[in-house]
Amino acid sequence: MKYIYTLSLVTLLLTSCSGNKKKSVEAIIASDDLELIRQKKSELDISAQEISTQLKQLEEKIKDLDPQEKIPLITTFAAKEAVFTHFVELQGNVNTKQNLLIYPEFSGVLSNVYVIEGQKVNKGQVLAKIDDGGLNQQLAQLKIQTNLAKTTFERQERLWNQKIGSEIQFLQAKSSYEAQQQAVNQLEQQVAKTLVRAPFNGTIDDVITDQGSVVGPGQSQLFRIVNLDDMFIETEVPELYVSDIKKGKEVQVSFPVLGKEINAIVRQSSNFINPANRTFKVEVGIPNKDKSVKPNLTAKLKINDYTNHNAILIPQSIISENAEGQQYVYTIINKTGDKATVKREIIETGRTQGDYIEVLSGIKNGEEIIDEGARSVKEGQEVKILIIVAN
Repeated sequence: MKYIYTLSLVTLLLTSCSGNKKKSVEAIIASDDLELIRQKKSELDISAQEISTQLKQLEEKIKDLDPQEKIPLITTFAAKEAVFTHFVELQGNVNTKQNLLIYPEFSGVLSNVYVIEGQKVNKGQVLAKIDDGGLNQQLAQLKIQTNLAKTTFERQERLWNQKIGSEIQFLQAKSSYEAQQQAVNQLEQQVAKTLVRAPFNGTIDDVITDQGSVVGPGQSQLFRIVNLDDMFIETEVPELYVSDIKKGKEVQVSFPVLGKEINAIVRQSSNFINPANRTFKVEVGIPNKDKSVKPNLTAKLKINDYTNHNAILIPQSIISENAEGQQYVYTIINKTGDKATVKREIIETGRTQGDYIEVLSGIKNGEEIIDEGARSVKEGQEVKILIIVAN
């Protein structure tokens, strides 16, 4: 309404000026008299400044006389209890305890390789064979000698049981047989090392050494075998959360490279705090049925460290702080229609999540809190509510 009144006044003043001076201005312009034109412009500039000053005086008087001009306009929202779940955001790498480089246990020529890259294998399956250098022939001869020692021992045992022969002959035959058995066992163990077997179920990720190469224990890498079934993410958590993040806590896992998100749980929480960086390790088990998650893949974790089932959340932007360091927000009381009175509430806040913060005390469920206009009101001031927004 004030703007309509002001506009009408300006129109009236300009109309009166133009009625008296329009012709003379045109005549002055047509005269091409520079001095006269400058003089007329100066007169009009002075008139414009006078009109502007008068307009400001009129606007100030309108504000002084119209009570509606003094009432701040605000929006409010009703405080509601809700479940507040707080998450600690961390980063970790995918790992598996079944990602292994296989080395030979026997020196010799890699005579046969039985698998290829990408092949699935079972625990104990033979992957390759190393030339035994004649050990099988030695084993065969030793077994023949062992059979002879066994026969001799059995005959001496029968005689000894019949009280025939000396005890020393019986003990010598027994000792010889047992020594032969141990020699066979040792040689069988050596021969068994010429066969390279899978230590667990998995996939041959890489065949590193080609058939025909000379290999040695602890020096030659033969294969990399990986099992993608038992995957986990390992990350380091600040010691601040040592009492909150424990085994069984919920975790939201995202893999930015894969564009994939899954829900998981903490399967292990370390009892040791690293003194170098004041962190402890946690492991998060990862289901991987489609085999899309690979070792060393980067993952982002949100670990649930705190849950409040009756929390009140408010935007952080509406919170102010007084000289004593106390936080406060403005609420409304004595509401009548769209008018109300401002009240300041001292609050105690808790944890934050995004743009919202948890209110621990000072606000009750259902109270109306000032949102828009919170920075321009004062306690006890009358305000006009434009709209109640949903929180």
